[in-house]
Amino acid sequence: MRILALDSSGLVASVAVVDGSGLEAQTIAEYTVNYKKTHSQTLLPMLDEVARMTELDLDSIDAIAVAAGPGSFTGLRIGSATAKGLGLALDKPLIHIPTLEGLAYNLCGTDHIVCPIMDARRGQVYTGIYEFDNDRLIVLEDQMAVGIEELGQRLHSYDRKVVFLGDGVPVFKEALMERIMAGREIAFAPAHLNRQRAAAVGALAIRYYREGKMETAAEHQPDYLRVSQAERERKERLCHA
Repeated sequence: MRILALDSSGLVASVAVVDGSGLEAQTIAEYTVNYKKTHSQTLLPMLDEVARMTELDLDSIDAIAVAAGPGSFTGLRIGSATAKGLGLALDKPLIHIPTLEGLAYNLCGTDHIVCPIMDARRGQVYTGIYEFDNDRLIVLEDQMAVGIEELGQRLHSYDRKVVFLGDGVPVFKEALMERIMAGREIAFAPAHLNRQRAAAVGALAIRYYREGKMETAAEHQPDYLRVSQAERERKERLCHA
């Protein structure tokens, strides 16, 4: 079984091919870029390069996994459109991976609470609260958009060490350490595990594939959780018109 995985939900663009034929998922290839280019410029060339370097016939993959949100509205649309286009062209199912679950899976196997945070602006984060039973991801609180203070209150109900990761860490790290989680045992993921990785999306997708959690390309829709800034501004203009 081979999964093509895509993640363009945040600042990072990532493409991977993950093989689930053995007892454990194996990453065949991963191409990740965190640089000053738009995902529309990078995602398809990265996919082409991964396929070329691994001599991958796209017809041979079993499914396409995509980090489906929340995250950057533009990034989610690019990832969704790419996955849907490939799914339709290749007649392959899609595996809808919530972005925060894919991000949490970077720390698969830890015995701590895992709390990915993505900066959602206006003092809010996209987040979720997770733990692992060996390599099985358990959702304690599903992904949501909340204020960082509210997240801290939720986390205080779990009497265990919490590990944070994601692009919200540099934004809120000081507040978490000095105020919000003061007195609690917390840690932050190392740099190489602190951002979205398509290999983690693909590894989680193999488990979901085996559980039958798939959808057609036509059915797939991103999880935005919030309306876009452009839509908020349009509504504000209408209210004041």
